[in-house]
Amino acid sequence: MRRYLVVANQTLAGGHLLSALRDLRDRGPCSFHVVVPATPPSDHTWTESEARHTARLRLDAATAALSAEGIEVTGEVGDEHPLEAVQDILLRGERFDAIVLSTLPPGRSRWLKRNVVRRLEGTTGLRVIHVVGQPAPTPTG
Repeated sequence: MRRYLVVANQTLAGGHLLSALRDLRDRGPCSFHVVVPATPPSDHTWTESEARHTARLRLDAATAALSAEGIEVTGEVGDEHPLEAVQDILLRGERFDAIVLSTLPPGRSRWLKRNVVRRLEGTTGLRVIHVVGQPAPTPTG
């Protein structure tokens, strides 16, 4: 069974990502582990607690939606930096066949400005499947 690490935050609830995960699932048995970096908002003063809470709300909503689609999924909130969030998981000994990275479009994405796609490939040795989406509203709760 193939296993994918999904890295997303603001775009986690987008249809683009759901479509990409469905495509991977339809190619054969697989499971997904979602990590949501607790990236702080850029539009106001924030606390680490707020960033982690928002990431948890996104994660809970996404895992519920993916499970409802019949997609096998687990997840966690990770470090605010996507590279470190991934490294933390890999250091635990978790194994994946590829990473699915969901970002905002070029020009809007801080992750793309920091070249996260290439840096993830270089540091992990894994193939990175990059999908681009739009920000979804932050779940409330």
